[in-house]
Amino acid sequence: MSESQSESFSNSPHNRQTTDNSPTIPIEIVSEEEMALLEAALAATRSSFSSPAISSICSPSRSSQFQRNARSVHSITLLSKRRLSYCSQSDIEDFGGTQKRNRVPESLLQRFRKNRGLNVTDITATEWCEKQMEFTLLFGKREVNEAMKAGSVRHAKLEEEVVKKVEVRVKSIEDIWALKFLNFITGAKQLLFEGLTRELPLICFVEGVWMVGVVDEVQLPTTDPNRYPVLVETKTRVQDTLPAEPQRRNGRLQLMCYKYMWDSLVADKFPSRQFFDFFSLDPYYLLSEEIQVSTASSGFHVKTLDDVLKCYSNTCEMLLPAHDLLLLRYELQRDNTVLGEDHFTYDPDWVKSQLQGCLEFWLGERKANFILEEEQWKCRYCQFASVCPANSKPDTTPSLEKTNPNGTPN
Repeated sequence: MSESQSESFSNSPHNRQTTDNSPTIPIEIVSEEEMALLEAALAATRSSFSSPAISSICSPSRSSQFQRNARSVHSITLLSKRRLSYCSQSDIEDFGGTQKRNRVPESLLQRFRKNRGLNVTDITATEWCEKQMEFTLLFGKREVNEAMKAGSVRHAKLEEEVVKKVEVRVKSIEDIWALKFLNFITGAKQLLFEGLTRELPLICFVEGVWMVGVVDEVQLPTTDPNRYPVLVETKTRVQDTLPAEPQRRNGRLQLMCYKYMWDSLVADKFPSRQFFDFFSLDPYYLLSEEIQVSTASSGFHVKTLDDVLKCYSNTCEMLLPAHDLLLLRYELQRDNTVLGEDHFTYDPDWVKSQLQGCLEFWLGERKANFILEEEQWKCRYCQFASVCPANSKPDTTPSLEKTNPNGTPN
């Protein structure tokens, strides 16, 4: 994710716009590559994709219309491959109000994710080491090392193979959320027409919390008569070896979380009113002119966030549950060669158990656990090792400033 200068925003309806004289810095929408960086954007543009084809997403009779339009795949141009990224000075968490003093201590979820939702990479980082996650929240994010930068560059290149980004200017938190949902709509349409999409954002309500995430890749296999979408996660490696089991377990958890979220979106009606209330959003606040113009030029007419969410819900209803077989791919950073692929089956009981355990920590129901004794090798790569109570020999551990902050694995 591109770093930017800070600019404050407010959820108040009387203060929702940025200053017009500030420099424009593009920022992607949803973070990815292990707690780090990428945020994806949406689609808009002229194309020979007809208005009825897009409007079908937003209409009650969308399913039959969409199937008829699917026969005209050859007529689709860049519409399904272009996404909008927003130009702003702040990431989404900057829109939250300031913390009040002299309050009863809030949970980590309330303090740090109230205005943006819990990211799937928050879950995987918690599973990796709860104490490291706690330190990261309280004392600052880990530094971005070369391996993380290389991984982010690789994901960006993979996305560019199937998606072209278009920048738009945003003026409100409603605009930012709208782009996230529109990004999903565009990616889902590309999946149905072309059988492949990448960097697909997911936003849903599961296990009593709002969760967000971005799937590296979704495939629609032609060999499967039912055509259940296959979710794929790509991990980059510095060394030409496959990772240890704890790292592979962490990657499996990430993909299973995406599968859990995807199936929830497909099966359940999106709770729009609950979404607006939780994030203090105005459903009828007019989206920025650039968003309206960009979508209207494609025959996709939305004016408010409420319009966008209706289309989002309709799009989800047209999708099938994700395939139970998930794919975790490992690439060598040096030349992008595939080191190996981990095909595994979705385990709903295990992923729900993992989610519930992580949420106990995030909701303040218990203190952070230390890692298991057999996995204490993780401490060698933790930037907080010298100050963590789990370290029995702090004098032999590199200092906080000198430790390589790998955190969760690449």
